[in-house]
Parts: sequence; C-alpha cells; structure tokens
Amino acid sequence: MAIRVQKEGFDPWREVAAYQEARTPEWAGQYGATAVFVGSLRDFNQGQAVTGMTLEHYPGMTENYLEKISAEARTRWELLDTLIIHRYGPLELGDPIVLVAVWSAHRDAAFAACRYLIDELKTRAPFWKQETTSGGARWVEEKKP
Repeated sequence: MAIRVQKEGFDPWREVAAYQEARTPEWAGQYGATAVFVGSLRDFNQGQAVTGMTLEHYPGMTENYLEKISAEARTRWELLDTLIIHRYGPLELGDPIVLVAVWSAHRDAAFAACRYLIDELKTRAPFWKQETTSGGARWVEEKKP
C-alpha cells in the first residue's frame, strides 16, 4: 500500500507503470487485474465554468485517512496492493488530481475496491476545494456519502 499527498503534478500512467514494475518480481503470476481511476480538473461544475481550483488538506489527518481506507479495502477484497496519489495546492484545467490503483488476482475485486476507495475519498477524506469561476472564487460543498 502506498499513499502520497503532494503539491507537485504527476503522470498517473507513469506512476502506475513504475509502481507495478517495481513489484513485478514479488507479484509474478499473482495479479490478473489492475483497476485504475484518474480524476482530473474539468472546466465546469454546478452549472458554471471553472477556470482553476485550489485544494487544501489537513496534513497528517489526510494521509492517515487514506491509509485507513486502503487497509479497509484490503480486508474486504482479496487485493495484492493499492496506490493512492492526491494533489493539493493550485490546479489548472486538465491537471490530474487523484490516482487510485488497485491490483488483484481477479477483476471483480479490483473494480469493487477501486470504486470503494474513490467513493470514500470523495465523500470523507479531509480535502477542501475552492474553485475559480467567472463569478469569483467559491468553496465546493462536500459530497454526501
């Protein structure tokens, strides 16, 4: 399990490939499925054009929560590993914000765990979003579980 919360941008596909390659000798023949979710900043939300966003988080608490949900996923499904990378700070349109990757022997477990992780992250993780719109800055209301 790996968790990173970072200000710097990242290439989600390189992250997945590098993580998987580093574990290939250990995982040889064990995984048959990799489920990946990448969330990026889009140009609209709640009926308004969005030109940028700033993400804030609570250091320490955020990482602990992501570790907790990753551990929960591993108890609910037979998984080899999970990887979560989430950005904070100023973001531009099209920037990857979050990467969730799950490795398992079977696709059902990989899909279910990946969906669980992103749903938990979007509804309960301590991140706060301030969007920039043509009407000015606005805080995004938290998603309900």
